[in-house]
Amino acid sequence: MSNEIRLAFAHPSARADATAPDGPLDRISVRDHVVEVEIGAFQAERGTTQRICFNVVVEVRPLTRSIDDDVDRILSYDKVTEAIMGELAEERLNLLETLAERIAERILTEPQAVRTFVRIEKLDRGPGALGVEIVRSVEDLATKPVSPTSDTAPRPHVVFLTNRAIASPNLSRWIDQLEQRAEPVILCVGLPEAVAPRTGHRMTQRRVDLLAIEQNAWCLAGRDDRCVVVNTRTELDWAMKNGQISVWAPSKIVLDAVDGPTVGPDDPVALAAWFAGHMDGSDLLLIGEAPPDTSPVPVQVQDIAQSGL
Repeated sequence: MSNEIRLAFAHPSARADATAPDGPLDRISVRDHVVEVEIGAFQAERGTTQRICFNVVVEVRPLTRSIDDDVDRILSYDKVTEAIMGELAEERLNLLETLAERIAERILTEPQAVRTFVRIEKLDRGPGALGVEIVRSVEDLATKPVSPTSDTAPRPHVVFLTNRAIASPNLSRWIDQLEQRAEPVILCVGLPEAVAPRTGHRMTQRRVDLLAIEQNAWCLAGRDDRCVVVNTRTELDWAMKNGQISVWAPSKIVLDAVDGPTVGPDDPVALAAWFAGHMDGSDLLLIGEAPPDTSPVPVQVQDIAQSGL
């Protein structure tokens, strides 16, 4: 039992050696690779970075030909660190388990890789290191469902509605027309007429204002049952593929984005433009609102009184 406990907390290279499959496998390792990153599910972990330590071992098939001292013929250490940095750059994550899983998957797509041990530890959350370790093999990767590629993802038509547009008697008629469009539709709204509580603190005020936009989204949903409030990318992807009109509730996507918006919820049109770019939207339609200074997608502007979508 003591040997099992020792191995449980040993470096992944020792764990790999103790659980080695039949047949010789070479190993490469990255030890004590420390990165500062924003990660974590707790509120105290948002808006700040912490040190994360990575220890990774990759078991690889021995080469059947001469290496000739050529780096292009091996699975290099750079592939491991690139997998780490690539996944950290994708999006802000709450769980180390999610990050470890994605790093392992990326490593195992390399032709030589057979099995990988990924240990990730938080160094600043207590007196010791808090972390997870996973073991994954190419067999695990082969049985995992393949996610659709971004090439097949639909490009949404993003529509920003002002409060006046939300209250307009033409709202249902506009929704009727939006339902007939070939591309999926996502609606965005701004702050409600009522002034949100003031916190006197920039980070907390941002959260309050994002929640105020979400309250306005629910008000829009209350005016037409076809408008469904959605706050995650997974739900948005499902809605786009199934013809559902979504109303974007921004908090989660904004707060989880690695390359988040440079504007705040107090500039909801610019925030909608950022979201349209984040979703690779086809365009942004503004009903009753002036265009933002810049936009990553084409912008159309229509007056409320004359809007025919």
